[in-house]
Amino acid sequence: MTLFRKLVFVVSALLFSGLAQAADGLIAVKSNHSVSDTTERLVAALQDKGMMVMNRIDHAAGAGSVGAELRPTEVVIFGNPKVGTPLMQCAQSVAVDLPQKALIWEDNEGQVWLGYNDPAYLKVRHGIEGCDEVLAKVEAALDNFASMATR
Repeated sequence: MTLFRKLVFVVSALLFSGLAQAADGLIAVKSNHSVSDTTERLVAALQDKGMMVMNRIDHAAGAGSVGAELRPTEVVIFGNPKVGTPLMQCAQSVAVDLPQKALIWEDNEGQVWLGYNDPAYLKVRHGIEGCDEVLAKVEAALDNFASMATR
């Protein structure tokens, strides 16, 4: 392996430590907290920044209501029309992925994760053109919310 490739590998590893791609288009960030605490921290961060929290879904509780078991798994649905509307004006089909959602779950090893749609994935999925500035703001905001919830 060349020195350049080794350097790129090391820098990439450092930049993305704590991040994992759980599925195509999903950014997953390790949390230092329980699912419940991570979710509470996320909701507080969102509300503090003026985001509308539209719903909080506890999938484990839903599973329990039908006699099934599921590790802790919650979804928070949130958004802001000031951000979502310009994206939909660029590509109306992105509305199927809005409002934003965050998935907080515990894996089979007990590690808690917070996942959300990668704006770059949404750009490709919906053929969004001319909205790079808006997508950059969304990306920065989601990264910030994830950091506040998981650190």
